[in-house]
Formats: sequence, C-alpha cells, structure tokens
Amino acid sequence: MKLYKLLTFSFLFAALTSCTFTENIYVNDNGAGKFSVDMDGSSLMAMAGDQIGNQMGAEAKKDIDSTFTFKQLFAAKKDSIAKLSPESQKELKKIENFVVHTKMSSEKKEFLMTLSTDFKNVNELQDILQTLSTFQKLEQGGSAAAASPFGGNFGNNNSKLSYSYNGKKFTRTAVIDQQKVAEKAKDSAADMSKMIFSSSSYILKYHFPKKIKKVSNPDALFSEDRKTITIQYPFTDYMENPGKLNFEVEFEK
Repeated sequence: MKLYKLLTFSFLFAALTSCTFTENIYVNDNGAGKFSVDMDGSSLMAMAGDQIGNQMGAEAKKDIDSTFTFKQLFAAKKDSIAKLSPESQKELKKIENFVVHTKMSSEKKEFLMTLSTDFKNVNELQDILQTLSTFQKLEQGGSAAAASPFGGNFGNNNSKLSYSYNGKKFTRTAVIDQQKVAEKAKDSAADMSKMIFSSSSYILKYHFPKKIKKVSNPDALFSEDRKTITIQYPFTDYMENPGKLNFEVEFEK
C-alpha cells in the first residue's frame, strides 16, 4: 500500500473510533531524548476488523507493518508542497524527520500507530503537536483541517505548548489562546469533534534520568523507581482544557 494512502486511511480510521493516545517523552542526562505519540485503535478493529478490511480493499486484508518518514512522504508530494505558502512549507520542514510506524491486522484485531522523533533539547518540541497538523495541508491545499487526530484536530486544541528541562526541573506548559477559543465556540464542527473523541483517552508518560522529588499535577502516578510519571485524562480534556495537563517536575539532587 502506498505511503500516502496508508497514512491518510490511518488518520481517517483513528478519527472514527475510540482510541488511546499516549504522549511519550524520554529525556537523557544531557537533555536530549525521544518524543513520540502512540495511538491504539485496536478496539474498533476488534469490533469491525473484517468490514474495515473490505472497505480498504484486498491489499489491506494482509497484515500491515510499515515504517517510513515524513521526509519520504513529502518527496512523493513535492508538487503539492510547492504550491503551499513559504510559511506552510517551513512548518512541514519541522516534522520531516518524524518516523511513522503502523501495524494493522484484522486477524489479530490490532491497529497501532506511532509518530516519533529524536530531539537534542526539549525546547525543540515547541508546539510540535500543532505542527503535526500541517500534514492536513497536503490533503486540502493549505486549508484548515477536519477529522484527523494526527491531522487537523490533533494538536489543534487552541493552545501553545512548550517544554523545558534544565536538569533540576521539567515543565510542560500549554497556554490557552482565548481568541481561538472564542472562534471555536462558534464552530459547529467543534461539537462533532467532541462527539468523535468522547470515549478516547490521552495519556502523558514521561521518562527521566533522575528520580522525581515531586510533581505539581495531583493526578500523576509514579513508576517504582520514581523516574517515570503517567497522567491520564479523557481526550476531551486534552482538547477543551489543555491547561489541565500542565505540570512541573522537580528532581532529587
């Protein structure tokens, strides 16, 4: 299956089902690390795997285990990208090194998708989730997007997201854009998005090189070695109240 066709279908599939999204960050001693968003849509595959396979055609009835980068995808769509504004092309450049891994099996009732990238400093992840939404511009000529969780809706939660780490503290901060919130209130599509993702979950799972002394978010769970925290909310909280997922971590000396 062609890369673009597979990715487009994966986005659409995820938008129509109950999914679990997990935002993973692995931070090393030197501040570098890895960022990923994992999506598990196996619940719908368990209920309607055969029908989904029929809709995608005979090629998709085979198990899929595919890995590629956005850079490869952009190379295949270079003519469409050339028609975008310089600003949009610059945005796409930010995510060209993202690796996309998709596993799909009707027989095993499995649908998993991961988008990941390495970073030298967590500051590089400024608004990275919003930047992912620029993928939709390839499909709709630069217009605002619709129903893709890794496309227009995913990351488009009316906030600016930033991360910081200095060895002593780590912070995740989403600052809400009140103007965008007001505009969204007038958008009937927002109610559709809320309905689509009402049964989905959003999980933060952050792994650090040092033991955690304390974390400001009261919903955080610690791993046994106190180097990993996990915070889980309904996906609607991520979309409508992104500030709820803010927190600060302080490490032991």
